[in-house]
Amino acid sequence: MDLSQKRKRISHELTNSQPSRREAAPSCSTNGQAGGFVEGSILRITMRNFLTYDHSEVFPGPKLNMIVGANGTGKSSIVCAICLGLAGKTAVLGRGDKVGLYVKRGCSKGSVEIELYRASGNLIITREIQVENNQSTWMLNKKHSSQRAVEEAVKELHIQVGNLCQFLPQEKVGEFAKMSKIELLEATEKSVGPPEMYEFHCELKTFRSKERDLENVCKEKANFLEKARQRNERNKLDVERYYMKKRHLDRIQMLEKKKPWVEYETARKELEGVKKEREEMKKKLKSLKEAQEPLLRKIRSVESQLQPIEQQMKELTAGIRDASQKCKQKHDQLEYRNKEVDDIRQDLSLKQTEEADRQKRIGHTQLMIKDLQKELQNMGSMEDVTPQIEAVNADLRKIQEEKAKLEGEMLDLRRDKDEAFGELNRLRNRQRSLDDMMKVKEDKLRNRFRDTYTALKWLRDNRDRFEGNVYEPMMLVINVRDTRHAKYIESHIPLNDLRAFVFQRQEDMEKFMTEVRDTQRLRVNTVIAPEESCSKRPPSRPLETLKPYGFFSYLRELFDAPEEVMSYLCYQYKVNDVPVGTEKTKSMIEMVIRELQMRMIYTAEEKYTVKKSNYSSNVVSSNSALRPSQFLTMTIDADERSQLEEQLRAAERQVQSIDQRMAAIREQQAKLDRRDNELRANKKKLSELKGKKRQLEQKISTKQDSLRQMEQNEINLQAIEEETNAKIAAVNNKKVAIMEEYLGHMQARLSMDKVYLALQSAGLSAEKTKLETDCRDSSSELKRAEVVYTKLDQAKNNLLATCKTLMRRASEICNMTPGETATPHILHSAFSQLPDTLDEVDAMLNEEKTRAECFTGLSDAVVEEYNRREREIQNMEKELDDKTNALRTYRQNIAEAKERWLNPLKRLVEQISERFSEFFRSMQCAGEVDLLSENEEYDKYGIRIQVKFRSSTELHELTPHHQSGGERSVSTMLYLMALQELNRCPFRVVDEINQGMDPVNERRVFDIVVRTACGVNTSQYFFITPKLLQNLKYAEQMTILCVHNGPYMLPPNKWSEKTFIRCATRRQIS
Repeated sequence: MDLSQKRKRISHELTNSQPSRREAAPSCSTNGQAGGFVEGSILRITMRNFLTYDHSEVFPGPKLNMIVGANGTGKSSIVCAICLGLAGKTAVLGRGDKVGLYVKRGCSKGSVEIELYRASGNLIITREIQVENNQSTWMLNKKHSSQRAVEEAVKELHIQVGNLCQFLPQEKVGEFAKMSKIELLEATEKSVGPPEMYEFHCELKTFRSKERDLENVCKEKANFLEKARQRNERNKLDVERYYMKKRHLDRIQMLEKKKPWVEYETARKELEGVKKEREEMKKKLKSLKEAQEPLLRKIRSVESQLQPIEQQMKELTAGIRDASQKCKQKHDQLEYRNKEVDDIRQDLSLKQTEEADRQKRIGHTQLMIKDLQKELQNMGSMEDVTPQIEAVNADLRKIQEEKAKLEGEMLDLRRDKDEAFGELNRLRNRQRSLDDMMKVKEDKLRNRFRDTYTALKWLRDNRDRFEGNVYEPMMLVINVRDTRHAKYIESHIPLNDLRAFVFQRQEDMEKFMTEVRDTQRLRVNTVIAPEESCSKRPPSRPLETLKPYGFFSYLRELFDAPEEVMSYLCYQYKVNDVPVGTEKTKSMIEMVIRELQMRMIYTAEEKYTVKKSNYSSNVVSSNSALRPSQFLTMTIDADERSQLEEQLRAAERQVQSIDQRMAAIREQQAKLDRRDNELRANKKKLSELKGKKRQLEQKISTKQDSLRQMEQNEINLQAIEEETNAKIAAVNNKKVAIMEEYLGHMQARLSMDKVYLALQSAGLSAEKTKLETDCRDSSSELKRAEVVYTKLDQAKNNLLATCKTLMRRASEICNMTPGETATPHILHSAFSQLPDTLDEVDAMLNEEKTRAECFTGLSDAVVEEYNRREREIQNMEKELDDKTNALRTYRQNIAEAKERWLNPLKRLVEQISERFSEFFRSMQCAGEVDLLSENEEYDKYGIRIQVKFRSSTELHELTPHHQSGGERSVSTMLYLMALQELNRCPFRVVDEINQGMDPVNERRVFDIVVRTACGVNTSQYFFITPKLLQNLKYAEQMTILCVHNGPYMLPPNKWSEKTFIRCATRRQIS
């Protein structure tokens, strides 16, 4: 028979002789008898190919069921069967996340069948699990069904395998203390409260949420409504002023419509008057013209005689004009000759000035030559400066050589500095890359564990307050060398430790927890490193001996961590002694487990835990799939980081050294530049002394050459004067000839014919003038009449055009049809209330415009906004009334629901607290349970558990950190016991909760469990434990289920309880 085969047995105390539970249990085909079972209690559990079982049946009792067996025998497998068989999630168990992992290794499928007591007929639930597709098939009473139907059937029996107050598997024992007060309240309501209590609570939370929403909506609408009213109140005066301005504008519009009609009427009356005056003036003008006609005939007769005389005078005038033109030409020629004489005399004056200037320059040059010769004689006594100049040149050559050498060294240093800077920037970029990777890890910590991240920031700001080493959460300081191996580290180290701070000293940890947990109320984890370092502790066997099995490393070699962190992990989780294998390891896993007998190993994708039975040599193993890494995927090589920091310091020192050497060279170059400038200044001074004598000689020679040139350029003034006089005489002779011709033309201009004709013309003109004077006197009145007539005619035309324009304009303004001359009746009625004269209309129009202009800053948008807001205010008032009524209804519903929920809840919590306190008093400890409330925030109501285990301390809230593991187990167990008598759930499961208790507390708790779970009004209870103390008190209502395994176990169908008792009795007798 396989090692994994097991057999359960059912027994009571030896004094209790009862028939087999198989015989007493209700049959699957008949209705279960009450026999102490409550609705929904478990009558039978059948497992086939499930975890370590081939086939096994368990028949629990109606009260306390004590499932006892050594580690690895399969006690927790029964718990898993209850959970999965009643449609529970794998996450509740905290083991494998895939349901296929619960099938026995090597089998393709497994099944769990659970029979539940029900007064109307027992309910049989069957779940068959397929490994290949990780799927399940369900049956209810041997008929195929769906998981949803199974969940509904389980819910009807008030079974909640996801509620820690009812179902507490081994892996979730620690989770109970981590439940928040809110979660604990909800779990308690579901577990022991009436069915409607949790529903009322949910309704209250929903009502309160909607009430908050309605309160916010009402508040927002009230605020918005008040603001809208205030804005409209502020705009009300503007609106009134707007309408007042509109009335003025309407009156202006009506005045502007009437004004063209008034203007038209005024122009029409003026036109009639002008027409009448024009006709009268026309008659007067006609009579004046008839009286003036005789004088006009005489004037025309004189003009006919005067016309031929004037024609003859024009011809004579043309001849005189030609002679005058010739005289002018001769006069111009004479002027030209005068100018020619002036030019000749000007040339003579220039020559005389040039000669005087030459004489002056000759004298000045002779003086300069004498001064230069005197200065040259004085310099004859100075010594030769050529040797000094050569010495300065030699010094300058040496300085140039030294500067060239320094410049070469500077170029080499610049090249070295560029290379050093490039290396330094490369190292800094790499360091920033590592810092960015660390930032990603911190972001993950902040997103997942906000309290831990807050505590981390506080630690970084206050690190100087601690004496020993304090390390940040392990997930930040652990550096996996290869990201592919991160899943092994995260699977091996619990998440609570991955986010824990590591301390070297106990007093530092207490100081830290006082600040962040007690003061800041942060939920953080801390651990303390062992006093003696375990980081270098060797493994139990060399890695070389494990390589044939496919192992390539121990966990410790897969990551780097600070000394104290590594020491804690080696001490607590034995990372130095847990090997990691490959697919080869998995392929020979049976051999690995049998031959190596290591407690924990890893293959490529799975984790194996191996246990050895305390009662036999059997080895039991369990495996679970590895999940992908979440926090340690970022790899930062610690050696690379430290080496990078050292390289950065070396590069910075190299750059600093180069800068110092470059500064020294610059200082030397500056000294050489100053010396070079001094030598060049000296050389310049010496060169100037040496070249001054040569310059003087050259200047004297140049001046002498210039003097000779000026002496050779002498001008003969006497010859030039004689030549000038001859030229002037020739020009004068030409002037005499021109004058003679000019006088001849002047005589030709005189003529007597023109004089006679002029006298005759003057006589006729005088007669004409006399006649015109007589005619003018008589026609002055005629001209005035013509002017007046012309003005009247023009005024008539203008007024006629004006009338037409005003009529057309008035019709357009009043929107009249073309050809319509009478004003509409509506306008006529409005016009009758307005002035009739143009002056009065203008005065009123100006007055209205002035008043309208006083209303500034107004627009239609203001009025539209005011009216729109008035409509909005009306709508909002209606909406606010509706929301207020709805809020009032919600508050009434909340008050009713609160009364239905809170009063029973308070009584329930009081009953739980009374039982809980009674249990603690029986253990010489103290404990209480109370209901925490926060005004009307029903989603923040919670149950708080407070305990104290020593008389010298105060009551402290039950938390995952304040109490020890054993104290948390005791508190959890007693709270569940306090629920037992109140429980409306059909059964309760608690798995190995007594593991962390000391013997005294374990005995006390056991007595309480037996006394409470075997009471009259209690439901079924499963208590799983691997060991029991001696001399415990048992009750007859208990059912003890002993789980055994081994190579000599009988199959279930061959087991006989009577035979077993008979054999045991014979052994006692013998």
